[in-house]
Amino acid sequence: MNTFTLQSNIVNIIKKEIFFGSIEITEGKIRKIIHEGPERKGQNYILPGFIDSHVHIESSMLVPSEFARLAVVHGTVGTISDPHEIANVCGMDGVKFMIENSQTVPFKCTFGAPSCVPATIFETAGAALLSEDVDQLLALPEIKYLSEMMNFPGVLNDDEEVMKKIASAKKYNKPVDGHAPGLMGDLAKKYIDAGISTDHECFTKEEALDKLKFGMKILIREGSAAKNFEALIDLMHDHSDNMMFCSDDKHPDSLAEGHINQLCARAVKKGINIFNILKAACINPVEHYKMDVGQLKEGDHADCIVVKDLIEFEVTETYINGLLVAQKGESFINPKPAGIINQFNCKEKDVKDFSVSFLNEKEIIAIEALDGQLITNKKNIVPKVVNNEIVSDLQNDVLKIVVVNRYHNAPIAKAFITNVGLKKGAIASSVAHDSHNIVAIGADDESLCKAVNAIIACGGGVSAVDTTNEKILALPIAGLMSNLNGYEVAKAYTEIDKFVKQDLGSHLSAPFMTLSFMALLVIPHVKLSDKGLFDGDNFTFIS
Repeated sequence: MNTFTLQSNIVNIIKKEIFFGSIEITEGKIRKIIHEGPERKGQNYILPGFIDSHVHIESSMLVPSEFARLAVVHGTVGTISDPHEIANVCGMDGVKFMIENSQTVPFKCTFGAPSCVPATIFETAGAALLSEDVDQLLALPEIKYLSEMMNFPGVLNDDEEVMKKIASAKKYNKPVDGHAPGLMGDLAKKYIDAGISTDHECFTKEEALDKLKFGMKILIREGSAAKNFEALIDLMHDHSDNMMFCSDDKHPDSLAEGHINQLCARAVKKGINIFNILKAACINPVEHYKMDVGQLKEGDHADCIVVKDLIEFEVTETYINGLLVAQKGESFINPKPAGIINQFNCKEKDVKDFSVSFLNEKEIIAIEALDGQLITNKKNIVPKVVNNEIVSDLQNDVLKIVVVNRYHNAPIAKAFITNVGLKKGAIASSVAHDSHNIVAIGADDESLCKAVNAIIACGGGVSAVDTTNEKILALPIAGLMSNLNGYEVAKAYTEIDKFVKQDLGSHLSAPFMTLSFMALLVIPHVKLSDKGLFDGDNFTFIS
C-alpha cells in the first residue's frame, strides 16, 4: 500500500483556521489529518491546489498535457477548460482530441461543451456544433458544463438553438458559463435568469456588482491580454463566496512564469483576507463545477500543494491524487507525443491581394487597439493615399490589418488599426478568436504578404517579418497548438515576442495576444472578420 505523510502548517479554508499538523496519504487519498498544535512560524503551508476557473488551453499554444506540465509547477492542479477554439476549427473531433490528450497525464482538466461554434454568422469557421451535437457532448462524463454562452443576444431574444443548448445543460444538471461584456440591469437579469451562472467579462466593478446582485458568480480574469484584476479585486472583501480567479487566455511565456499563484500573491498585497483569496482560488471552482478534485479533507483525493508562505505563494511541491507532480520549480510530468489534427485549405497570397483602393473617402473607420483589453474603440482617421491606394501611415501609427480565410480561398478582408506601434514589417497569426482565420497587421503590403504566407506554409502559427528577417513559431495542431515541449515553445514565443517589440517597434505588452482578438466579433466595439469590418455594438458590418 502506497502510504506517506506530509507535515507542516495546514490551511483549512472552509473553517478558516491554520494549524500545525500531519496529513496521512494512502493510495492517492487523504486518510487522516492530525492536528498537532498551533501554526508554527518558519514552516511551509499545505493547502488545496489552485484551479483556473476558465481557460482556453489552446491559447497557451500547448496541448493539454504540455499545459499541465507547466501549470503544476505553480500549484495548479486543475482547470475549467473551454475547448471552444479547437472546436471552431475541427468540431467534435477537436473536443475529443483535447479530452483524450488531457487524460495522458495526472492533471484534472474539466472540459465544457462549446456553446457557440461558430461564434457568429458573420465569419467563416471550420465547423459548427448544433444543439444536438452539444447535447451529445453534455451527456459525456468528461464534460461538466456548457461553455461560455457568448451569444447573449440569442439568449435575450429566446433564439431556438441557443435555448435548446441551455436546456440540455439543465437536463444533465450541469452549469452554464456566461459571456456578456457590458450587459447590466434588466437585460443582465434576463440573461442570468435563463440559467447563466458565471461571467468572466466584467470590465468594471459596477458591472460585476450588478451581476452579483442577480445571483451570478464573477470570475476575476487576468490573462496575457485581458486584465481585469485591478478593476475587480476589491469585490473579494464582501463577495468571495461568489468569485473565482481565471486566466481565460494565457500565452506560453507567461504560463512558464506563473499562474493562479500570482493572483493570490497580488490579492494579499491588496489587503484581501487570506481565506477569501483561497476560497476563490481553490474551493469555489471545485464546488461550482462539481470537479473531481480534493479539497484537503479526509477521504478526498490528495490534490494539494506546499507553499513557502501565504504571501508570495512560492510553490515547493504539487500533488495530484497523491502523486508528486512538481517540486521546487521542476515538473515531473513527462512529455507525451501528440497527434496532428488540423484544417488549413488556402493557397499562398500575392502582394497585390493586400491592396486597398482609394475611393475618395475623406475619413475611414479604424480599429483602436487597447493594451490589456479585448474591447476596441472605433476611430475616424484621414487615410494616407499613395498611387490611388490607401496605405499604412507609420507617422500616425495607422497600420493595415487583414483577415485571410484559412478554410478556403476567398478575397482578403482589409481595414486599418491604430495603437499597435509597428515601425516596419508585419506580424501574423492563425490564432484569431474565434474562427481562427489568419489575422495580420503590417507596415506595408510586401511584409503583410510575407508574414501571411509564412503561416500558410506551415499550416498555422505566429510569424513576424521585416525585409531581412522571418521568424515563425509553427502551430501544426489546428493552427493553434504546438506538438513540441512546452518549455521550448515558451522560449520560442519569448524570442518572437521580443523581436516584435524591440525590432519592429510595437509598444503593446502582448502584441500577438492583442492581435488574436482583433477578429473577435462578440467583443465591442469594432473588429475585422474574414468577411469585413464589423460593428460589435450593432452586430452589423460597416460599409
